[in-house]
Amino acid sequence: MEVSKVNYYFTGVLVILICLLTFMEPAYPGSTQTNTSGSNTAIEGGYTSTATTTYQTGSSSNSTTTNNSTSNTKSAPPSASSPSYNSMTQDVCAVGGSLGVQTFGLGVSGGKHFVDKNCERLKLARILNDFGMKVAAVAILCQDERVFESMIQAGTPCPIDGKIGKEAKQLWGKYDHERPDYTTYVKRMKDREKADIAEQKRITAELEEIDRLQAIEDKKLENAKKMKEWKHPR
Repeated sequence: MEVSKVNYYFTGVLVILICLLTFMEPAYPGSTQTNTSGSNTAIEGGYTSTATTTYQTGSSSNSTTTNNSTSNTKSAPPSASSPSYNSMTQDVCAVGGSLGVQTFGLGVSGGKHFVDKNCERLKLARILNDFGMKVAAVAILCQDERVFESMIQAGTPCPIDGKIGKEAKQLWGKYDHERPDYTTYVKRMKDREKADIAEQKRITAELEEIDRLQAIEDKKLENAKKMKEWKHPR
């Protein structure tokens, strides 16, 4: 009997507690926190704590990504190939010259043959000498002003109009404008003329100085003679 009463009491207490729990509100902290996109705001006071995330009606989220990539690459331009010329195996008196220019947008190259006159002169003189034409071989060599000048300095003028030796020298003096070294010859003659004038002035100055000294000496002798006659009159 005692046990049954206890069970009834226990059952009644449980029912009462369940009813109380059903109608009681839960306990909340004294601050609430509202989460809005981009910020968090804490509100103090006896408010009901709710945690919400609110987006403005009609809001939209746009994300734009722009990537810029610049490449500055400098590279050497291709070379303009100049033409080459090989005359080692040919019996010709010519040399080759070439030039090439290359830019980033355009390349130009070119080449040309140039005749070596001195080489031709030597070959012609050699052939004439082989044929026994020694004067003709010397005459063609004399077309070079260096050879012509050396022949004059050696006293064996170059042939002219079939004349050699002194006769050739006279003709070269008469027709000096035909000399291969005419420009150098004219300049040399002008320089020599200036040198001759300077030398003549120097000689004249020396002679005048000698005459002046001689006049002084003659004056001294004349004065000495007069002094002697004055001391020893006749």
